[in-house]
Amino acid sequence: MKLSNTILRYLVFVLVIAIPPAIMIYTGQTEYIITKFWLLFGYLSALTLMVIITVLTVQKNNKELYAPSFLASTTVKILATLFFVLFFLRKNPVNRFAFAGDFFYVYFLNTAFEVYGLLRNLRNQNLR
Repeated sequence: MKLSNTILRYLVFVLVIAIPPAIMIYTGQTEYIITKFWLLFGYLSALTLMVIITVLTVQKNNKELYAPSFLASTTVKILATLFFVLFFLRKNPVNRFAFAGDFFYVYFLNTAFEVYGLLRNLRNQNLR
């Protein structure tokens, strides 16, 4: 799978998962959305995009390093996300249930796309 194709699919995916929170904010149902939701959304989306680009670039240059780079970049993503959450919660008082829901919504959907896209790419490589 080409890098540009994967990036385009990811950007469409990000737009699709941004629709429900945008609708909730537009209709005034903000009790389920934290005040700095778009900061959280942007950070996790950018981090996932960097992971996808890194892994696909490594695969293009050296196919033997695909699996280790996938594992390493996923580990770095988890650690960067945990540090972000730590600093975010220390600086911003938020409703803990709304934050947990918003965080898991964004994090797990981004991770699901990352894993699906990269494993799909690996499957296509094995078919050649």
